[in-house]
Amino acid sequence: MKPPRDLLFSATHMPQNPAPDNEFQPPPLATLGTATVWTVSELNRRVRGAIEAAFELRWVRGELSNVVRAASGHWYFSLKDDAAQVRCVMFKGRAQAVNFTPTNGVEVEVRALPTLYEARGDFQLGVEAMRRAGVGALHEAFERLKRKLDEEGLFDPAQKRPPPTFARRIGIVTSLKAAALRDVLTTFRRRAPMIEIVIYPAAVQGADAVSELVAAINSAATRKEIDALLICRGGGAMEDLWAFNEEPVARAIATFRMHTRLPVVSGVGHETDFTIADFVADVRAPTPTAGAELLSPDIRQLRAERERARQRLQRALQSHVAQWRQAVDLAARAIVSPSQRLDHERAVLRSLRHRIERCQHWQRSQRTTRLDGFRHRLQRATPSTALRQQLLAALAGSMQRSSRLYVAKLNVSVSQQRQALTMLDPARVMTRGYAVIRRADAAATVVTSALSLKPGVPIAVQFSDGQILANVTKTEP
Repeated sequence: MKPPRDLLFSATHMPQNPAPDNEFQPPPLATLGTATVWTVSELNRRVRGAIEAAFELRWVRGELSNVVRAASGHWYFSLKDDAAQVRCVMFKGRAQAVNFTPTNGVEVEVRALPTLYEARGDFQLGVEAMRRAGVGALHEAFERLKRKLDEEGLFDPAQKRPPPTFARRIGIVTSLKAAALRDVLTTFRRRAPMIEIVIYPAAVQGADAVSELVAAINSAATRKEIDALLICRGGGAMEDLWAFNEEPVARAIATFRMHTRLPVVSGVGHETDFTIADFVADVRAPTPTAGAELLSPDIRQLRAERERARQRLQRALQSHVAQWRQAVDLAARAIVSPSQRLDHERAVLRSLRHRIERCQHWQRSQRTTRLDGFRHRLQRATPSTALRQQLLAALAGSMQRSSRLYVAKLNVSVSQQRQALTMLDPARVMTRGYAVIRRADAAATVVTSALSLKPGVPIAVQFSDGQILANVTKTEP
């Protein structure tokens, strides 16, 4: 688009010089007196306004040359092709957003506005953004594949699995020469040295990267030796990471997740880099190191938690032991010795004997009273003393027999209880092979546990027919 002529030169029209080019003739003085005279600054300002009004921001492709980075942070360079070149300036605020360092000979695409540098009258481009040549096409391919796989459900959040809390073996798909691998291995050694690492080597850039990445992922799925898979690569330009935007790699990740049911963590590039592999994987890590941190518990934190659990267990055991000790003390107070038990049984036996004697006395008294009553009634009822004497004799005999039977029963019961007490007599128990062991000291303490004796301690063993002295040679639980 050409700017209108009156926008550039809006002064009164000046007549053309009628003389030939090599014979310049100045215009008449009258004509010069009626024209508007501009300063150079005004001319350059009007030209700049006309240029910027006639053009909009456009993407321009060319080769970098004369690249200079000023101390202020501004970039000055030229953009050229086979037939022409143009000066360019990119100010510091815009230059900081470029993710690579421009160098001479690199083909780039810049989003720029044509303008004029008024101070020198130089035509130049004011650059707003810069990318490597071809990035626009790559971005379109990226978005196209992303939409396709998303419609197929490969990005479904419902199918995502969280990384394992305690993995025993982690698989890593990356290049053996990648700096990111060293960072990842360092992170695993620092956080969780107990985790085994299995590396599935593959190129992460270049013509063979896609096929090697697919083969490595398929190998991890076939070998079935890991608990989770980490796919990682260091940062770079979009074309450097392009292998992770290829459809075969994305489908290999999806197949691995579906067949193994294991989580996949993608740690490709820097935090601002996104690839198709990030969307297909279960978890996207901003960096390879962050991916290693997601898959490895911090061993220091685990040790702290273990120590807290040990302290809780120790407190619980101490409380449990204290409760059992209290229960044992209470039970020990309730236990009585055999001599105390015999004294108690003897007291019970004496009490029973007294009760029997009182009962017999009471029965005799009752029977005597009844007999006296019968005698008086008999005397009143019959004057025959002989008959009454016979009846009295019969009643007396009956009473004596009843008393003898009752006493016999009581004697049998007493004999049975005496026999039961005799069976509980410690001396009788010792006749069956038992013995009482005491310490051979002044206290003569009864030994109730083998663990309370030490080798060399003298002891006294009491049998039913005597006592022997011995020394302890060995104790076993």
